[in-house]
Amino acid sequence: MANYYTDHPELEFYLDHPLMKRVVELREHFYEDKDKFDDAPVDYEDCIENYKRVLEIMGDLAANVIAPNSEAVDLEGPHLENGRMIYASKTFENLDAIRKAGLSGVAQARRYGGLNFPNVPFSMLSEIVSAADSSFQNIWSLQSCADTLYEFGSEEQRQRYIPRICAGETMSMDLTEPDAGSDLQRVMLKATYDEAEGCWRLNGVKRFITNGDSDVHLVLARSEEGTTDGRGLSMFIYDKRNGGVDVRHIEHKLGIHGSPTCELVFKNAKAELVGSTRLGLIKYVMALMNGARLGIAAQSVGLSQEAYNEALAYARERAQFGKKIIDFPAVYDMLATMKAKLDAGRSLLYQTARYVDIYKGLEDLQRCGRELSAEEKQEMKKYSRLADAFTPLCKGMNSEYCNQNAYDAISVHGGSGFIMEYKCQRLYRDARIFSIYEGTTQLQVVAAIRYITNGTYLNIMKEMLSDEVSAELQPLKDRVAALVGRYEAVLASIAGESQEKQDFIARHLYEMTGDIIMSLLILRDASVRADLFARSAHVYVRLAEADFSRHEAFIATVKEEDLENYRAE
Repeated sequence: MANYYTDHPELEFYLDHPLMKRVVELREHFYEDKDKFDDAPVDYEDCIENYKRVLEIMGDLAANVIAPNSEAVDLEGPHLENGRMIYASKTFENLDAIRKAGLSGVAQARRYGGLNFPNVPFSMLSEIVSAADSSFQNIWSLQSCADTLYEFGSEEQRQRYIPRICAGETMSMDLTEPDAGSDLQRVMLKATYDEAEGCWRLNGVKRFITNGDSDVHLVLARSEEGTTDGRGLSMFIYDKRNGGVDVRHIEHKLGIHGSPTCELVFKNAKAELVGSTRLGLIKYVMALMNGARLGIAAQSVGLSQEAYNEALAYARERAQFGKKIIDFPAVYDMLATMKAKLDAGRSLLYQTARYVDIYKGLEDLQRCGRELSAEEKQEMKKYSRLADAFTPLCKGMNSEYCNQNAYDAISVHGGSGFIMEYKCQRLYRDARIFSIYEGTTQLQVVAAIRYITNGTYLNIMKEMLSDEVSAELQPLKDRVAALVGRYEAVLASIAGESQEKQDFIARHLYEMTGDIIMSLLILRDASVRADLFARSAHVYVRLAEADFSRHEAFIATVKEEDLENYRAE
């Protein structure tokens, strides 16, 4: 029987990374739960085995429940009844299966009913669900909004809401509005304090809200009258049980049909403040968005895997001119490229997740009252910076690769790929949003560019070059080292350029950065498991060289006066 976890040994490989011991001991607070909870692990090996058991359960559900339901979900989609969103019927089946399997609240602490998973195995679960149906992954993965409640809410709020999420209730993050998309400083949903009732009241409209009729909402609203920027925004909890919010419209989208995207009308809706006023955008949304971006990277890798699977299976079966099309160079070149991008992107995903886990684990120790040592404070600072640098690369590069892999899957199918009966058309439609929501690729470039120009990524590359690789892969590493030298020269060449030109070439610099870092990561992985990654390492480094040269040539030739030619009339 198919299983979306055990069918892909690459996932288990990333559970065995050397940094995982640190990730796990921090997440488990050095295994202090073993004396409080019967299901808590007693040591590292026990913990990893627990992750594998849960991943296998999700792999089975993904292959045998969620994936078989995906076409029906895509065709039916959610609908609106009397101001309420109603999921597609098969989505209810998926949610019921998830609840019965105990796969809600996966990343929440055991004292609230969760499984206490760190980001690495949680991202694997997200990847698995996305491979089966990326629209359902949106609904399932929004349970991670509870992380924001845990980090910034009061203990009383945690005890009231997080156990509900662990029991299977759903969440949403209500951020965007008709006039506030990427520019969240323009949010105008009004929050006013009701002295008589001792609560906050929300009034206004939210738009493009994923899973917008969920049970528990995190809402960004303007609490400071007379303000117009991010300093007047606060974060609130809205509980659907209290009423006051109607769904006015469900968007009709190109893809992810099973994921309801709602326009919400708040009419004096009762809410409660999360944390402190004025920090909603400046602090809480930034933390929320970083987690969401890692989730979209996992979603992208999952769909990339499924696109590759579909293309490979079709190429093995389809015959033309007397032989299987997988034997044609034009086809196996495309398949090899898809696999290389998938493997390199997955390596970046789990490297980023490990960085996030270490600094979040240290933060949680502090939150629970433990004084960090000077060394631990330095460790937290190091991994927080690495996570901040890697997250925009991870989200942007993986979402773009996913779109290309979905496109190429259709190409491998030929005319059949354009027929609605084949899964690859749905993958293609679903993938398109990944490079748009939770921050477009252009915004990921904006987030990453300071780490490019200040030399952070260059220093990371040089440090990674000190890692040993297998003798067979050393020639490839030497070629990547040459790219690092060229990258340093490019950075030196633009140092004196105007801000406008630096902004104009930022996307090129960003992709060059991703090319090199993912090359080094896939070489590292291939040195440990050549059977899984060596082919992809050979292909990816060649792709990276070609891509790098294209960007390098563009940057070298574009002049300040050329920018006028690019401005829209």
